Amino acid sequence: MTHKPNKEQAIEAVRTLISWAGDDPMREGLLDTPKRVIKSYEEHFGGYSQNPNEILARVFSEIENYDEMIVLSDIEFESHCEHHMLPIIGKAHIGYLPTNKVVGISKLARVVDAFAKRLQIQEKFTAQIANAIQEVLEPKGVGVIVEATHHCMSTRGVHKSGSTMKTSHMTGLFRKDARTREEFLKLIR
Repeated sequence: MTHKPNKEQAIEAVRTLISWAGDDPMREGLLDTPKRVIKSYEEHFGGYSQNPNEILARVFSEIENYDEMIVLSDIEFESHCEHHMLPIIGKAHIGYLPTNKVVGISKLARVVDAFAKRLQIQEKFTAQIANAIQEVLEPKGVGVIVEATHHCMSTRGVHKSGSTMKTSHMTGLFRKDARTREEFLKLIR
């Protein structure tokens, strides 16, 4: 990674963009805009300071031999595409087959956010979620499906609002066993 600019340098960069767009960053309505933009970017891109493996580290092993599928669906997220820095808004669906440990369901949502709060492409985002869960929980398999609208496609370029991109990433039994995959798909519908 290259040198990370400090906050004042980032604020100055926003002022430059305002000037480039054709407005005066010193006019009353825009005076605090650079600071507000940087504050929103700290929120939008807070995933760079989060470690998904640490989020998943707190597990529960007293599960009474529970070995059926666990599914958390309709996890809303907001991300930004790495090509245009425009919003990607959608939902993630996660399923896994535990071996000897489970994780609190809020941790699954937090993992989604940790990866969403980075510059992303949906395909990589989907795989990152599944791979982190597979690595930490070591389940028999993981299934992740992401459905999202991309503002880089709906508000610019081809202007195709209403289109939804769907991606999936499967590991273990979700990849190898059609019945497991079908059960997952049925549960998230």
